[in-house]
Amino acid sequence: MKKIMPLLLGGVLMVSVAACNNAKTTSDAPNSTDNNGQVPKAQDAQNAQKDASNDVRKNQMESDIRAREQRNDVGGSKDKRADGDLESEVRDKLEANIPNGKLTVDSKNGAVTVAGTVPNQAQLAKVEPLAKQIKGVKSVAVKATVAAPKAQ
Repeated sequence: MKKIMPLLLGGVLMVSVAACNNAKTTSDAPNSTDNNGQVPKAQDAQNAQKDASNDVRKNQMESDIRAREQRNDVGGSKDKRADGDLESEVRDKLEANIPNGKLTVDSKNGAVTVAGTVPNQAQLAKVEPLAKQIKGVKSVAVKATVAAPKAQ
């Protein structure tokens, strides 16, 4: 029974990760790291910031990161992470710390690419160090740009 539960839980988590084909901080972030999308509207940026700075959401993101790390540790892979896990963990980290950015995360063999927009230069400077805090991230390419929210 002790061996079946982690297997079942891992299977459910893998299916849910496979269902998520893009790691984005907001629903209107660009669909790929090949472009940076459009400048967000002021109201949309405020709504995203309220959602990401909500204590319940922050706790959920931190819990998700811990669960993925525990699952990988149990699987015998302390340093290597699946691309989907890396994308999701980096996305959660960025969403919690840059709540009004519109970012998309892509990963291939530990090389993470972040594209999209952030409202100011200080937040753009945070992207790489935050992404490197996630276990398994070997390098970070930041293609994001600064684009302050436009008034409606």
